[in-house]
Amino acid sequence: MENEYTYTSPVGEITVFCNEKAVTAVRFGKVAGENACETDLIKQVGAWLTDYFSGKSTPVSFPIAAAGTDFQKRVWSALLEIPYGETRSYSQIAERIGCNAAVRAVGQACNKNPVAIIVPCHRVVGKSGKLVGYGYGTEIKKYLLEHERRCVANE
Repeated sequence: MENEYTYTSPVGEITVFCNEKAVTAVRFGKVAGENACETDLIKQVGAWLTDYFSGKSTPVSFPIAAAGTDFQKRVWSALLEIPYGETRSYSQIAERIGCNAAVRAVGQACNKNPVAIIVPCHRVVGKSGKLVGYGYGTEIKKYLLEHERRCVANE
């Protein structure tokens, strides 16, 4: 059974989904559902989000079980390696996972990332450094990147 709970953040509502063992999704927006329940695991994610938006670069210490293809999971794993406040290009991620020619596929995997913010697809930019594409809109992507850069600069 999957549970969900919605938190309020500086970029709007964020809904966390989990089963008994792991986080399965984090999405922008409120998702009305009959399974709204702030479980212990969801509370851990809520605390992580609070830390994130207060400027703390807290490591992810809860299990994530996002549904996707093996390729998507490799991309998402590489995204978890991007340091807080930094960015990588789609081509750098393709190189990181050993698929240099798969730049567009990396972009598609980022677009399908079900665990927003925590699996930081917002840290992936175009080769020129330009903000390109984000499933939740480039304004949110811009806010998240600027927030992280401000926090790093203030450390």
